Amino acid sequence: MAVTEKVGRAKLSTTVERANYQYLESLVRSGGAHSMAEAVDRAVRLLRRTESRKRLERDTAAYFEGLSEEGCSEERALESAFQTAAAGIDFDREI
Repeated sequence: MAVTEKVGRAKLSTTVERANYQYLESLVRSGGAHSMAEAVDRAVRLLRRTESRKRLERDTAAYFEGLSEEGCSEERALESAFQTAAAGIDFDREI
């Protein structure tokens, strides 16, 4: 994989399913991306974010399943404080 020096991007040459190609083209046509490369980057970013959220959800569930009753009480108190503090945050726009 060659990397161009000026923007630190890796060259990618591949084929994709027709429907995926049409989707990427539609992103460019609609202004959602300026180029096919940007459309691919956007799609991959979304996939990576989704995978990260799934991993976080799985790891969080495992943490709470192993928690003692005392730990659960402490977590409930933290939950209440965090809900109040985070009420106006749009986490999708924070990235």
